[in-house]
Amino acid sequence: MAGRAVIVGVSGGSGSGKTTFCEQLVMRLGKERVLHLKQDSYYRDLSHLTPEARDRVNFDHPQALEFDLLSEHLRQLQSGRAIQVPVYDFATHTRSGVSRLSDSKPVIVIEGILIFSQSEIFGLLDHSIFVDAPEDVRLARRIRRDIAERGRTQDSVRKQFFETVAPMHNLFVEPSKSNSQRVISGEKPFEPELKALIAKLTD
Repeated sequence: MAGRAVIVGVSGGSGSGKTTFCEQLVMRLGKERVLHLKQDSYYRDLSHLTPEARDRVNFDHPQALEFDLLSEHLRQLQSGRAIQVPVYDFATHTRSGVSRLSDSKPVIVIEGILIFSQSEIFGLLDHSIFVDAPEDVRLARRIRRDIAERGRTQDSVRKQFFETVAPMHNLFVEPSKSNSQRVISGEKPFEPELKALIAKLTD
């Protein structure tokens, strides 16, 4: 893995298993060789809006994210330069006043539901994997995650899922599946797919 950093994009619907796949990839390759970035760090800062206005923002639409900054960061990492990753607060929908310094590593993993729908991101990827899972599975996983990690109620998670998450999935995420080099199941063990990808990355 000498030379230019290799960028791996992992996409799929919310709750499909993207994060699990990425975490297992990092574990197998070693944290010293992999930088794991998440699209969610690049949500736009909404501190200029009232809390009520922030709650009305569609966070599953590409316009909610600063993809220009993400693409610039990927180019910097690709050339071996460090970046300052924004730190986003999901409770207030704002960026904190600090950022996280992240050094480039031989393998850059970028994870996100919308990254394959954005040409400026997709064009930078050396490998692209779409993790696929049925809607009922993705909803159940999202409910568990948002209740445990974000203090949400089940009703609020279901409401958001059917009002914005599912429609935006059908509009942006699902069509972007065809852009990926490989589509894998989010309901089966990832081991065979991980082995195949790691073989390419370490060749």
